[in-house]
Formats: sequence, C-alpha cells, structure tokens
Amino acid sequence: MADVIIVGAGLAGLACALELRAQGLEPLILEASDGVGGRVRTDQVEGFLLDRGFQVLQTWYPQAHRLLDYPALDLRPFEPGALVRWEGRLHRVSDLWRRPLRAGEMLASGVGTLADKLRLVALRRRALRGDLHDLYADPETDAPALLGGMGFSPRIVERFFKPFFAGVFFEPELAVSSRAFDFVFRAFALGDTALPARGMGAIPAQLAARLPAGRIRLNAPVAEIGEGWARLDSGERIEGAALVIATDARAAARLLGRPAPATRGTTCFHFDAEQPPVAGPYLVLNGEGRGLINSLLCPSSLSEHYAPPGRHLVTVNVLGAGAEPDAIEPELRLELTDWFGPGVTRWRRLPVYRLPEALPVQAPPVADPAERDPRIGERLYLCSELGGAPSFHWAIDSGRRAAIAIGRVLGAGGQVL
Repeated sequence: MADVIIVGAGLAGLACALELRAQGLEPLILEASDGVGGRVRTDQVEGFLLDRGFQVLQTWYPQAHRLLDYPALDLRPFEPGALVRWEGRLHRVSDLWRRPLRAGEMLASGVGTLADKLRLVALRRRALRGDLHDLYADPETDAPALLGGMGFSPRIVERFFKPFFAGVFFEPELAVSSRAFDFVFRAFALGDTALPARGMGAIPAQLAARLPAGRIRLNAPVAEIGEGWARLDSGERIEGAALVIATDARAAARLLGRPAPATRGTTCFHFDAEQPPVAGPYLVLNGEGRGLINSLLCPSSLSEHYAPPGRHLVTVNVLGAGAEPDAIEPELRLELTDWFGPGVTRWRRLPVYRLPEALPVQAPPVADPAERDPRIGERLYLCSELGGAPSFHWAIDSGRRAAIAIGRVLGAGGQVL
C-alpha cells in the first residue's frame, strides 16, 4: 500500500518521491518503461555508453545542485564555448568570462561584428540580473526579436545563436520565448556544461538508488487515472491518498484528456570511430546555415567510460525526427566527410535514436514555472512538463513542489490533516 501514487519515474517523479519520503509519506512510482529516467537514459551497447539523444547537465541548475551528488557523478565538463563551422572551417568561440586569455582570438573571429561581441556583455548582464522570479517577470517576446532589439547582427545570429541554442530547444529558427532563452543563457553563464563520467543515465539512477526496494514498479503502463487512483494496462487498480502525474507532456495530456501539446523532435546518430574528429572536449556546431548537422560531440573525449579502449564515440544531432535514419545517413556521411575528411567512411554506425517528442515547444507565452499550482484536483497533482517548462532544474523543482503541496494536506501515513 502506498500513501501517494506517482505516475512516471523521470526526474520529476523521482524528486517528488524523495521529498515525500522526507515528509514521512510512502510513495509508489509506476513507470511504463523498463527503466528510470524518462528521456534521460543511457544504453550500454558493445562497450559504448549511448545517451538517448543529445543531453547534457548544466551544473548551475539550483535544484540539480541541491539534490544531486555531483562528486559521485564524476562530472566531466565541456570546454566553455564551442567550435563553430562556417565558410568551410571550424572556428573556436570562447566564453571570455572563463577564458579571458582568448579575448584577442574572440575579437578577431568572424562569428560576428566587434559591436556584436560588445553586446554579449549587455546580454549576459540582462540574463543574470535578479533572481529567477525577476527573469520570468520580464516583458516577453521571442528570442530573435530580443536579439534583434539589442542590435545583434544577422551574422552572429546565424553563426552562433541559432546553431548553439537550436541544440538546446530543438528549434532551428530559435522561435522560443525570450524568458526561456534568458534562463538557458543564465545556465550556460553560471555553470559548466557537463556529462557524468558513466553517462546521463547515472543521474536518475542516483536518485532511484535512494528509494527503498519496491517503491518503483517498472513495465507498469498506466491506462487511466482519477482522484487518488490509477488503473494499469493490465487492469490492476492501485489506490492511494493522492496521485501525482509526473510523465512527459504528451503522456500527461493523454491521462488528463487534454489536447496534446506541440513538440520538437531530434534524431541522434552514434558512431564508433578510430579517432575523434576534433581534439578536446568541445561541442561542435553548424553555423553554415545549411546541412543536416546541428551539433556534434565526442563523449569519449570527456570520459573514457563512453567507449571501449582504443575506440571513440562520435554523437551527431540532427534536428527533426521525421526521416528514417537509413534514408538520411548517406547525406549525413557526405556532410561529415566534407567536414572531417575520408576517415568518416570508416565510422561504424551504432544505434540511432529518433525522438519525435524530445521537448515541448517553448514559444511565448511562458509563465514562471515556480508559480504553477501543482494541485489540479482534490487528490490529484501535476509535476509534468505539461503547462510547465523543460530542464533538469524545473523537473526537479516541480516534483519537489508537488510533494510539498501534498504534505500540506496529508500527514505521515497518508492521513488527511
């Protein structure tokens, strides 16, 4: 018997369960798949660690910093900035606040005009002022209008902002809320972009390990929910004093009978290579304004655990998930060969992840996720991306706030106060 039923073992559901236990309540998590983490999963294939899609941890996220044991995850950071390809070659774009000695290189680069680079100071100041409540209280527009209004040139928008942030939002034209853009910019400015040494799946695994045995039921898809109860596909009905929906946005909409939200997709190709195509722990971006590639990284350049000895893992992210991988692989390989030479022909394709619902669309309007009331019924709570915001921070925060709201109603043992 559980005091609280949680549908979904992603970061929100796990965070909710941990907070409930801290309040003396016993949760039961029902997870449709064969593992925890939701979209944050890592598969072991032939000695490689394959993250399911392009995922990274922004170490600044306040709620992630509070809940996760960073030293135990053995985080491996990317080099601040990126390698951006335009006009047929790679250019290094550095974060001058962390790499001030590269100021001359950055000022001389063609990623934007000199005025653009000075405006980055104003953009950084704008994104960092106040707290998150202040950020979400700012007048809202979309990211291109924000950047244009600040005077950034089309060159830097096309060569840096679009390829860099398209990999975050899976939105090639960057048609996202200025508030969502500011939140992500703040995260990049104040913390590292990192991978756990043993894959992104180590993050939910760490949280799940803090729960007692039997508190998570895998392979338990939920067909229907109500006030404090869930019915599984198998027909089994499970009851508790409260029920929390902690699934992705589309699954939450299905369970609540609401319209499905718009989503953005991505396709992630993994390759086994003899050598990494670039030296160092860099994210590589496509600033050419054409082609299939959005971003490329070599996780094995950050952590030796991502590939077997003597081999290297190359991960290529392609925006959209409508095309079959076999159909676009020849064109993708031609593009990669143009970038890195004939050695690409020897790269062996590993599993490909098509994620048509990788993220919900984040176009305006976007409200402050911390202001959302998690209670949506007498005994029903929501900590999903549905009506909220994606990111590790907001997933953990929404799970925690749902548990706190439940704790105000239920005492230890699931009794109504």
